[in-house]
Amino acid sequence: MEEGTSKSPSNPGGTVAVAGASGVDGSGAPVVEGSDADCFDPFQWDTREDCEVRQILDRIADKWSLLVIALLDNRTLRFTELRREIDGISQRMLTVTLRQLERDGLVHRTVHPVVPPRVEYGLTSLGCTLHETIQSLVNWTEAHRAEIAAARAAYDARSVG
Repeated sequence: MEEGTSKSPSNPGGTVAVAGASGVDGSGAPVVEGSDADCFDPFQWDTREDCEVRQILDRIADKWSLLVIALLDNRTLRFTELRREIDGISQRMLTVTLRQLERDGLVHRTVHPVVPPRVEYGLTSLGCTLHETIQSLVNWTEAHRAEIAAARAAYDARSVG
């Protein structure tokens, strides 16, 4: 099998198959076929737990994180307001989600020096850029929901018979 160089972080050996080759590399990882292997690497998001890209994607794709980011668009909310707005989230899960989003630099926490303390959450400038991306995904979903519903119905009809 002829081999070349890969820029994939998931392929530490640095080899991929080229032009019609197939199989796995020496570590057992699948190899990319075809001459355009450098254009798209399906293994670019490493499955190892210590991969930062994978960790970030896991964080921002989490349903609670998406809802928090959506709710904080152009406003600040207190913890209790967020909890009231997000149906089904527990106090503990909201606390964990907010801490992780704050750690990632997507949400900022403001503590007002009053008794009792008032804490508000808002999006950072980085969080606002992520909200724009999420909004694009929501817009795509809304534009194609009828097509998806039709595809689901067709699939379910085939599965029954």
